[in-house]
Amino acid sequence: MSIQFLITSFVIVVSPGTGALYTIATGLSRGFRQSVVAALGCTLGIVPHLAAAIAGLAAILHTSAVVFQTFKYAGVAYLLYMAWNTLRERGTLKVEDPHEGGSTSAARITGTAVLINVLNPKLSIFFLAFLPQFVPADSKTSVPRMLELSAVFMAMTFVVFVVYGAFAAAVRDHVISRPKVLAWMRRTFAAAFVGLGAQLALTRN
Repeated sequence: MSIQFLITSFVIVVSPGTGALYTIATGLSRGFRQSVVAALGCTLGIVPHLAAAIAGLAAILHTSAVVFQTFKYAGVAYLLYMAWNTLRERGTLKVEDPHEGGSTSAARITGTAVLINVLNPKLSIFFLAFLPQFVPADSKTSVPRMLELSAVFMAMTFVVFVVYGAFAAAVRDHVISRPKVLAWMRRTFAAAFVGLGAQLALTRN
């Protein structure tokens, strides 16, 4: 496995995005355990894009303007929905007891995290252009190689997001004990979701 792939993947994973933002927000509002759930959900949300790239389906998304636009604006709408819920204190930054909620809370967090990455057409375009650069032309080894690289990328994503969540959970008490700080954080995260939605809306295939 080339060092170029590892470095490039790391830079992409640590760069701020919707998945990282959601994991951090979950750590702040619900604690470390739930932030790990969010990190896992974001990682699982990569699977459809990797599968599409391996199957060549991402090429359809890349070449079809109608499909790309539909997929893109579904993602934009979902990000705006998250921003609205965050401002209304019932979404991402709704403070909860991390020891309560059980499987229902975990399932909800996982579902949201998966949707965040599934409804991001940039991931499919990225893997369509990125992974093939590190895959041999030999058809017998290309799919196993892409699966190997995909597994490494997903593992890296999960580990980095868990670190983000751990940091957020560590400062959680300092945030939620100060209503003004929490209100400021809520507006900041809502604005960030809106900004990411606007960035996605301006993305071209």
